[in-house]
Amino acid sequence: MLTDGKAGRARILFAHGAGAPMDSDFMADVAHRLASDDIEVIRFEFPYMQKRREDGKRRPPDRQPKLLEHFQQLIATYSQDNVPLYLAGKSMGGRMATMLADLPEVSGCFVFGYPFYAPGKQDKLRTEHLETTTGSVSIFQGTRDPMGKQEVVSDYTLADGINVYWLEDGDHDLKPRKASGLTQQQHLEYAVAQCQQICLSTSL
Repeated sequence: MLTDGKAGRARILFAHGAGAPMDSDFMADVAHRLASDDIEVIRFEFPYMQKRREDGKRRPPDRQPKLLEHFQQLIATYSQDNVPLYLAGKSMGGRMATMLADLPEVSGCFVFGYPFYAPGKQDKLRTEHLETTTGSVSIFQGTRDPMGKQEVVSDYTLADGINVYWLEDGDHDLKPRKASGLTQQQHLEYAVAQCQQICLSTSL
């Protein structure tokens, strides 16, 4: 576990993506930006990533039931003191978070780069639960994300509680090309500001 900030008015459980650990540059950057004296951010690793940290061997992610079980154990642990609990995740971690958005302990979800489909496999969607969820989900997506381009995702039918924030020219890490005149820092600042606003406005 890695913890930033203080759980004054909100707490965020932040899950990593399929291939990078909780202390990757992206995870560390976003966690530090999110954290404050009012918002505690707890980064954690799924079991397969914990094993990789122990023995250095790369391995594929655990199957979905095991990932969700681990996430739910953490939710049970960190929802005991009446501090509003939010789930967040990068890519795969964000997908797992959205699958738990309906739990009564969860106040909302934040996703940085949702994997709507695997690259080049737009016919194999990962959106079924997003059509029916009753939870509050905020997705921050680059317009040219190979796992969810704007022109493709805009045609999907998603639940009313899902808001997709499109970040111009961003890739799966929300990073735009230099020619766009934009920067990844600008996109992250915008995304984090939205998350913080949601956390603090709903915890009053």
